Amino acid sequence: MRVFRPVGGDRDDGALLRAVAGGDAEALALLYDRHAGWLLARLTRRCQDPETVREVLQDTFVTVWRSAAAHHGGEAGGWLWVIAARRLVDTQRAQARAGRGDRAEPAYEPRPLAPSAEERVLAGLEYGDVGTALDRISPELREVLCATVVDGLTTRETAQLLGIPEGTVKSRATRARRELRAALDRITPTEGTA
Repeated sequence: MRVFRPVGGDRDDGALLRAVAGGDAEALALLYDRHAGWLLARLTRRCQDPETVREVLQDTFVTVWRSAAAHHGGEAGGWLWVIAARRLVDTQRAQARAGRGDRAEPAYEPRPLAPSAEERVLAGLEYGDVGTALDRISPELREVLCATVVDGLTTRETAQLLGIPEGTVKSRATRARRELRAALDRITPTEGTA
């Protein structure tokens, strides 16, 4: 019977990140081998440009190299996804600001006629009423909402990322949604209310 062992043997993510924080390039390579596949798959679902996805994946692990000491221990999946998702959003925003009109579109990918639903939501988080409403809720509620909704983390991953119990994540998420709805209602009152 064959027993599955994660890449990196018996060293957990926390041990690898501690080693990376100490400058261990081999530990970073092991962490990359362990997590790059699923990160690549998830990023590809959010972005159809393979060049951008590869760039974001590389930037993610450069960030890990520079800030591994900031990780609070345990599994790194949630933490890595937050870094990757933020890098992707930053890259897409930079590309949008640059206009991307001066770059030829890849021959294999038709130019989209309209932004995806996800792109519209992410743009709304920064520039629209949702972004304004998010700024009006408390930071601890906002970070739970962004981790679970924007970054797509599970309750467990969010708890690990933020260093709080899972029950606290659930209660903060509920409060955050309620406060966000109220903030949105104050910004754009629904029809029939004045």
